[in-house]
Amino acid sequence: MDTAVKLLDRTKSAGAPGRIIVVRHGRPNLDRNAGPKLDWRSYRGWWAKYEVAPLAEGQKCPDPLLGEVSEDAILFSSVRPRAMQTADQMARGRNVTRDAIFNEATLPPPHWKLRHLPRTWNWMSRLVWMMGHADPGDEDVKEARARASRAADVLVKTANEGGGRDVVVAAHGWFNRMLRPQLKRRGWICIHDGGDKYWSYRIYKKK
Repeated sequence: MDTAVKLLDRTKSAGAPGRIIVVRHGRPNLDRNAGPKLDWRSYRGWWAKYEVAPLAEGQKCPDPLLGEVSEDAILFSSVRPRAMQTADQMARGRNVTRDAIFNEATLPPPHWKLRHLPRTWNWMSRLVWMMGHADPGDEDVKEARARASRAADVLVKTANEGGGRDVVVAAHGWFNRMLRPQLKRRGWICIHDGGDKYWSYRIYKKK
């Protein structure tokens, strides 16, 4: 059972649900625009380092985002350092539930005899992954969509049972996109779209 699901029974309360705020993490200390150019095997190694990279030094949660995170908000994050540190800045000492259900979708590169910067491998890998490519042991697109569905269930149920408290999750660019249709299917509309940059966020409200 996903760790976050265990929290649901502790948030039961009547009343209108609070908002769901989906946040992209801050800027990591590993630069996807930096060289050298990599082959696909080296890119896999780069991605593994990116997954455990912390935020770059000097990162500070923007004031508009902090202003949206109420003192009684229920906070979640993925288990990746960049997301956990983002959530910690929003939490300001409060508890954050970490769960791999909110991790980024994998980026298995195609086995092409090319050398590119990480940023180029990123979009190429995402494209072929969306078309069904995955190496053994990697999460494929169908599995990631199923995980996004479960993650949306966690967020929605927590909001519905949270006594009007907002639910905030610090996660990742592509996985946050995968959450959008799942939340929409469950009757939640986006009332603020802050885009997809680092520290960006979207706010959803129940119809």
